[in-house]
Amino acid sequence: MKVVFCFFLCFGGNFKWILLVDSEDTPTFGSKNIPRLLTKDVITGGFDYPVYQNHTILFYHEESGEMYVGGTDFVLKLDSEGYQITKEVHLEATRDEQCQEDVCHNVITVIERFEDILFVCGTNGHSPHCWKLSPYILEHSEGTGISPFMYTQNSLSLRVEGDLYAAAPLDADGSALQFRRKAGKRANVWMYDSWVSEPTFVTASWVKRKDDPDEEKIYIFFREKNSDHSPEADPWISRVARVCKIDEGGSKRFFQNVWTSFLKARLVCGYPEESLYFNRLQDVYVQHAEDWRDTRVYALFTSSWNSTAVCIYSIKAIEDIFNNSTFKGYDKAIPHPRPGTCVKNSRSLPLVTVSVVRDHPEMSDWVHSVHYKTPFYVSNNNYTKILVDRVQAVDQNMYNILLLATDYGKVHKILEAGSEPFIISETHIPSQSTIQSMKLDSKKKKLVVSFAEKISVVDLQSCQEYNKSCADCVLARDPYCSWTASGCTPTVPDGIQNIIDGQTRVCPTTVSDHTQVNRSRRDAAPPVNVDLLTLPAVPMGVPFYLSCPIDSYHAVYTWEHRDQSSPCLQMHTNCLFLIPAVTPESYGSYECVSKERDYVNVVKRYHLTQQINQQTRTDGGKASAVAAEIVCIVIGLSFALLSAQ
Repeated sequence: MKVVFCFFLCFGGNFKWILLVDSEDTPTFGSKNIPRLLTKDVITGGFDYPVYQNHTILFYHEESGEMYVGGTDFVLKLDSEGYQITKEVHLEATRDEQCQEDVCHNVITVIERFEDILFVCGTNGHSPHCWKLSPYILEHSEGTGISPFMYTQNSLSLRVEGDLYAAAPLDADGSALQFRRKAGKRANVWMYDSWVSEPTFVTASWVKRKDDPDEEKIYIFFREKNSDHSPEADPWISRVARVCKIDEGGSKRFFQNVWTSFLKARLVCGYPEESLYFNRLQDVYVQHAEDWRDTRVYALFTSSWNSTAVCIYSIKAIEDIFNNSTFKGYDKAIPHPRPGTCVKNSRSLPLVTVSVVRDHPEMSDWVHSVHYKTPFYVSNNNYTKILVDRVQAVDQNMYNILLLATDYGKVHKILEAGSEPFIISETHIPSQSTIQSMKLDSKKKKLVVSFAEKISVVDLQSCQEYNKSCADCVLARDPYCSWTASGCTPTVPDGIQNIIDGQTRVCPTTVSDHTQVNRSRRDAAPPVNVDLLTLPAVPMGVPFYLSCPIDSYHAVYTWEHRDQSSPCLQMHTNCLFLIPAVTPESYGSYECVSKERDYVNVVKRYHLTQQINQQTRTDGGKASAVAAEIVCIVIGLSFALLSAQ
């Protein structure tokens, strides 16, 4: 429902429009499906580009903590503290007969690092090229199959030890798109043409196995065209595929330089019992673990009904499908070695094993999420990117924080604690364009976001947002923050937190400048540190309103007056109480009360008094004007609500 609030303000008897509020995007009190808090003042760095960028990428090197930005004709190295530019390398397109003035740009699409060498590739005026930088341009090479011809074409890249894996079109029209080992120490290997149908590659990830490196796999996440063209079928199917790192391709007479270990399976996110699925994979974040079996895949999906979902998968469960499922369309005895097996000499694999990979690479069984029956998180927000940070809390446990970004710069911070998501906050990054790239600096707890016009840096430890009280800090359930003698600060070992359930019983019961009384019952005495605000006297008959700030959208707000409780009228960041016309019963004390989990809090206290005997004033008209100037509101709220339904 779309609701429009129309306000008039009186000055000296003259009514004027003062506010028109569209509440279509206003969160609803008490719902757990919205951010608890709308944060502000969390942008801690960044810079503007000299000119707008059609396409940018971010590359973060975890070992060195260095961040790089690739744009049109340049690569920037950012300072590791303030994320300012410390180095700029210009890589303009090489002019040739294909390079016309209007397209003669080199849009950087790949940045990878091999030891001390920065490997960079770009469109190079529709003639893909790569460069090695350290610290100057050392050499360059042809880049077809690594960089796309145009930045709008699908591509991805992945460095694995000394090798580069990439997916990029082999033709200028964007066709012949496949995943390859394209450069490095090992032989180049590519895909068989019939394995995928018009794929859109999302990401690729190398999962290490320290105890058995010969079993290490490269996992590829993508969506492809559905072979089922019936009206009720979604045009896309989401997939996970994998190849062995040690795969060198087949023998010279069969499958030479083609993956012998390629297998794929359907990635399912949705409600299996209702056969309702989110089929369009949008983004993936792979959270690696010391034990490869604990590695988890966080996948972001969209649907044909304009909803998005996050499903979480276990790499072990994915491997179980590849190791144990039958092969779709194959009804004979499974040969030995099993198709897809990692062997040290793939060129010696028997023909019957490689033939199954060639003709039947798809698994019959589907890959289900760890929650199986439902996605971990479903939303109507148009999320486009996902990152996951791992944070150690006061209780020494590690918690996962999902960072979900919409295309136009809203970032939701979501706690994964058990099977239920908890939406901590929403940060809106002011911008004039959509998010192009996003990287997490987990060491510094910063989120770096690239737009067409600028780079913005978001502080994930914005604990000042919960600094009103210990209860406010604890209710946030933000593992980045804990309550200390200095207020809500970045988490320290002796801080106060309750990430598991957010109950405020862990807070001290004494009242100080930074704490408020924890009221466990509605009839508990109000906290003494909330000032009672005595308003200027108001005459009878005039409209009037009271307001208090919204500290949490997960709380339920009410106004209490004369032993009566009234719901709050929500105005995005404020809670209102409207009096259409002041009567004798309207005078007295009012409390704006919030209730969240085990915490009941008086946010504001007012005392409304009557303006007496205004007929005896020397200027009755002046008195009426003064009364009106206090805050005289005429509101067509009831009509607006009814007409909007």
